Amino acid sequence: MEYALYRGDDLLKIGTADELAEFKQVKRKTILFYATPSYRKRTSDKSLRTIRLEEEEE
Repeated sequence: MEYALYRGDDLLKIGTADELAEFKQVKRKTILFYATPSYRKRTSDKSLRTIRLEEEEE
């Protein structure tokens, strides 16, 4: 599963949760938390966000 890491409208990196965690030097579960609705409610639009990328089916 791949994710995109954003800060506001700026794309920072695309990769697995483990790759993004290493990139930001945080735990894997922190990257996954950035994708939750509760995190979005607590933070502004300029905060870090993780978006799960869908695989295209042929």
